[in-house]
Amino acid sequence: MNYRCVASSPEGLVQQVAVSYLRHGYWWYVTGRLPKSKDPVVLDRKLIDKYGIDLSERQRSTRKAKGLANMQYIRYQHWFLLLATEGHHPFKSQEQIRDCRRYPIRFEGYSISYRRGGVTPSGGGSPKWHACVRIDPPTYRQLKTHLVMRAKHRKAETLIEDFRRIPFARYAPVRRQILNIQRAVNHARKQAGFEKIPISALALRRKIVQPFAVEANKLHEVA
Repeated sequence: MNYRCVASSPEGLVQQVAVSYLRHGYWWYVTGRLPKSKDPVVLDRKLIDKYGIDLSERQRSTRKAKGLANMQYIRYQHWFLLLATEGHHPFKSQEQIRDCRRYPIRFEGYSISYRRGGVTPSGGGSPKWHACVRIDPPTYRQLKTHLVMRAKHRKAETLIEDFRRIPFARYAPVRRQILNIQRAVNHARKQAGFEKIPISALALRRKIVQPFAVEANKLHEVA
């Protein structure tokens, strides 16, 4: 099997899905979790063979031209994600699929969707579609509450380390969420008479990661 599907980390999976798959039209999806007693490699082979996922770029292009959907599959540990493009495919009738433009993919505290937004193109028209990666609402609220509570009792150095350890890749929406938390933290610290946490201490730059595990095989390019 030449298809590479085992993510190196949560950040690697999110990067591959948001930067590669969603932008190429893989919007319909199903998620699942394999029991720990099962062998994930066996599941990989089963799903890739069942849905004909291991295709060359040319084969994907041919299917697309015929109005047939293409699929991608990716897994991190025992959590997996199947994605499909527009077009006919047995997957869409056999599984309870969702559209990430309406229902974000939830994974490890992330919310991954495809939506309109950003800068309106020059000359007018609607804003372009793009992948959107953010901290999902329950996780965000929990994180914000935790840090605001600590803001009233901890030294600035301790809170700076707390911010730097926030375990989410710094995509633009995530950066905005972290800045919102920082403002709430500084408001609480001001009321308590403590020094503020500077923006420069927040580690807001996103790091590019290797999306797939080193031992995995070659991944065919997305068509």
